[in-house]
Amino acid sequence: MLGPAIRAGLRYGAEAFALGFALALVRIPLLVPAIGEFAAVLCEIPVMLAAMLLRARAIIRRSSIDTARQRIAMGLTGFALLMVCEWGLALVLGQGSQGWLASLATLPGAIGLAGQLIFAMLPLMVRNPGG
Repeated sequence: MLGPAIRAGLRYGAEAFALGFALALVRIPLLVPAIGEFAAVLCEIPVMLAAMLLRARAIIRRSSIDTARQRIAMGLTGFALLMVCEWGLALVLGQGSQGWLASLATLPGAIGLAGQLIFAMLPLMVRNPGG
């Protein structure tokens, strides 16, 4: 049954968006001017992935997600929600759909997208959420 996995994925994606938003409040005004956008993204990604690995583990434990199929569904749902939220934020900030897609084609954008794809796989990588 994928219902619990979808709900877990929605939580996982929402938490990732919230954390990414909070980290961006530090990255954009403080890190980008000091070290550049590329280096700032490289600093942010390990923090984001480590935090989301811990959250994936906790969400899986709480949601009783047992099978690889459920973990894949959780990761894909979280990724889909994260992408929709990022696209929506781009629209709210006046970047537009084409501007947002073009930003993914830059080196920092591609590195960020690679991190988001790893984020989608994290639930599958959690081996023993109970221990």
